Amino acid sequence: MKTKIPLLCVLALLLFVHGSYAQNGGNRMMDPAAMKQRLIDSLQLTSLQADSVVAIQQEYRPKMRDVFMDQSMTQDDKRAKIAGINEERNQRIKAVLGDDLFRKFQEYEQRNRQQRGMKMQRSGGNN
Repeated sequence: MKTKIPLLCVLALLLFVHGSYAQNGGNRMMDPAAMKQRLIDSLQLTSLQADSVVAIQQEYRPKMRDVFMDQSMTQDDKRAKIAGINEERNQRIKAVLGDDLFRKFQEYEQRNRQQRGMKMQRSGGNN
């Protein structure tokens, strides 16, 4: 019986950690402060520019999630709706960053998208 109690504690801890990880979407979503710092470090944005980009990203994230979750839309409809949302978001980000930094931002996003894709392939797409 004495050996079962530590085993149950370890099992409970593992389940808690796994549940927390799953609730955070496998930690795919970076918190705003970390996102801001990555933008500053990677693109040499000012604090104000990074705050603006993060705020814009945060504003559009629920809109995109709603489209993904809408079961009444076809995949083509979802793609078109997401493209429109992305275009609107990008216009606002471009207004904050200007042409040169916006181009760097797009390259940065593309690199990150590719890295996320590689992580998903390595993990079997279960992220």
